[in-house]
Amino acid sequence: MNKVLFAAAFMLAAHITFAQKSEIFAPKGKAIKGYDVVAFFKESRPVEGADSLMYHYKGADWLFASRANLETFKAAPDMYVPQYGGYCAYGTSQGHKAPTEAETWTIANNKLYFNYNMKVKNNWSEKREELIEKADVQWPLIKDKQ
Repeated sequence: MNKVLFAAAFMLAAHITFAQKSEIFAPKGKAIKGYDVVAFFKESRPVEGADSLMYHYKGADWLFASRANLETFKAAPDMYVPQYGGYCAYGTSQGHKAPTEAETWTIANNKLYFNYNMKVKNNWSEKREELIEKADVQWPLIKDKQ
């Protein structure tokens, strides 16, 4: 039993480590947990993508809800890739990577941002411009780290 628990814990730790080493927040290889990043801009809400509408970019699989959104992304992916690879904007401003939830999304200055949870998003929103400046400095230093 202990061996099984150890093996499970090791596999979980390896998965978390892999996910956070990536420049893109991509649990199980799916960027932004499989949400369609173009939909945040076009529909102003989180929309889950379909496995059948996938595009591999920056080491992650990006899923889309429609062929039109997939083609829009392929034409200009850097317009839609979230800032800081989809990791928490507040966490990035503090010098570390943190996972995010889709409902914490914000578009500011035509850029997509995510946060760890709604409480963190509210704190980030209070000083958004200042924290974006800090995160912009921190991101190149941490994007390839765990």
